[in-house]
Amino acid sequence: MKVKNKRCKICKDSFLPQYSSLQATCTKPECVVAWSKKTEEKKSKREIKAMKERVKSVSQWRKELQQVFNTFVRLRDRGKPCISCGKQLQGKYDAGHYFSVGSYPNLRFHELNVHGQCVECNQHKHGNLLEYTEGITKRIGKTRLEELKSIRNDRLSLPLDMIKEEIEKYKKLIKQMNK
Repeated sequence: MKVKNKRCKICKDSFLPQYSSLQATCTKPECVVAWSKKTEEKKSKREIKAMKERVKSVSQWRKELQQVFNTFVRLRDRGKPCISCGKQLQGKYDAGHYFSVGSYPNLRFHELNVHGQCVECNQHKHGNLLEYTEGITKRIGKTRLEELKSIRNDRLSLPLDMIKEEIEKYKKLIKQMNK
């Protein structure tokens, strides 16, 4: 089998691999040293990231899930009007909760409870709940809204492994939606 020329990852010169077909650099000492440093940096960054993941608290994981979930909601509702006022969502908009996170933490990550909402309605009009009620009834229907109301006082049970699963699930959905 004939070995093909490769391009050095450091100096970009063409070279014929001498040691292995996986050889990344030419045989110049400066390229070998530079490549070695580069791979060590990558390895140490991966180790630091893994260490940070191990020492994260549950609240930090929950915060990450909230960010990923809100991104999902924004992408899901992209192109739809604001759930409250009906204005087209453009630029920056929020993932507004029908039942507030403070009063009903079990619905924090429930997809039927969270919809794209303009900043004006969500932040300045405190959710604009009267109009939100009309909008959510039109969007998900009375039956599903009643189901949401019936589970609003259930207990929130979100162990760490479930939080991690939800983060991965929503990251995959976000990736699919961005294609």
